Amino acid sequence: MTESLEYSALLRLIDERSAAFRSAVAAAPGLDAPVPSCPEWTVFDLLQHLGTGQRWWAAIVAAGPAEAPPAKDAAEAPRELEALLAWYAESNELLLSALREAGPERECWTWWSAGVSPANAWGVARRRVHELLVHTYDAQLAAGAVQPMPVDVAVDGVAEFLDTCNSTPVAWPHEPATIQYHATEGRSWLLVLDGTGAWPAPLTEDSAPASVSATGTAEQLLLFVWGRLTMDDLKIEGDRQVFEQIIAWEPEE
Repeated sequence: MTESLEYSALLRLIDERSAAFRSAVAAAPGLDAPVPSCPEWTVFDLLQHLGTGQRWWAAIVAAGPAEAPPAKDAAEAPRELEALLAWYAESNELLLSALREAGPERECWTWWSAGVSPANAWGVARRRVHELLVHTYDAQLAAGAVQPMPVDVAVDGVAEFLDTCNSTPVAWPHEPATIQYHATEGRSWLLVLDGTGAWPAPLTEDSAPASVSATGTAEQLLLFVWGRLTMDDLKIEGDRQVFEQIIAWEPEE
């Protein structure tokens, strides 16, 4: 697993990114405004998705080790802006309270337990930071005022996506391949795809040439792996079909 942020820093970032998210929602033209990066979603849909997610993960962390997650809260968020923002702030505090009480090592159910990221409160906190980071971008895009992401958080976001979303023991269904990601800030990552699954690996001077590589800022790379940017937004070298294959791949455990 790559170097990443300390637990206390993750909790602070959840709070900071949530504040930035609420500010973007408040600045949007309205709750019915479309979110360009999330087709068919409105600002209300985006906020309800994120707030419901904070509440669900709070319950997951509080439950501790489990074979399955608790049911999601089916209640719909309020439709009036001030009440909706208060509901979201409460959702976020529920998550932070659960994470503080649990501590980083408490195990819990996660959908990524077969991959590299740990199935514990630390892994949840890290995932929620980057969920917030990207959805804050979505909300800012809807408001027409996108702000640069903190570079160190975007860097960790690329690593976290590989650790959590691109690591699996499910066999890669295509020819073995490797992907390299190069951030212009000086960080690089390697993803190996073969019959054993998909696994992040150290990228060294001795690493073989990649099947395909993508170069951009850490923010651009993060938005690319999250589906907000396309290959046309980055410098791509090698077999572009590998990116098309991994974007379309939905491994089933």
